[in-house]
Amino acid sequence: MTKALCPGSFDPMTMGHLDIFNRALGLFDEVTVLVTGNPDKPSGLFTVEERVELIRQCVDPRITVDYWAGLLVDYTTQHRYDALVKGLRSSLDYEYELPMAQMNRRLSGIDTVFLLTDEKYGYISSSLAKQVAKYGGDVTGLFPEPVHKAVLEKFS
Repeated sequence: MTKALCPGSFDPMTMGHLDIFNRALGLFDEVTVLVTGNPDKPSGLFTVEERVELIRQCVDPRITVDYWAGLLVDYTTQHRYDALVKGLRSSLDYEYELPMAQMNRRLSGIDTVFLLTDEKYGYISSSLAKQVAKYGGDVTGLFPEPVHKAVLEKFS
């Protein structure tokens, strides 16, 4: 049985994230989406609890959702994951993700599997979509429906 972990801040989860989760489910027997704390990012639009709940509302019931504030490799080791799964939109994502993947492998031996984002979602980032929503732009189709509704409520 192979287990994959999809870590990220997901503030909020986009259609691109959801696509990666669903594709990971086709590659691994068990998939967990892990909402992680990122000290380099300012406090989010949504609390951790809100993010976890929104993701649970949107993902396939076979996908587990959890939260972790510690070192990612500690979580993967404690729960015996086989791989991390990350989506790549561009070469900038690759440059950001590569050193983390290498460090995670050095620390725990876990490999990172990179999935290329579907072209229809390649331009979507949580940060950009939040900015558009904040200023009243149309964010239809950028988020799964429960997340879309929650984003609009935050900015109303």
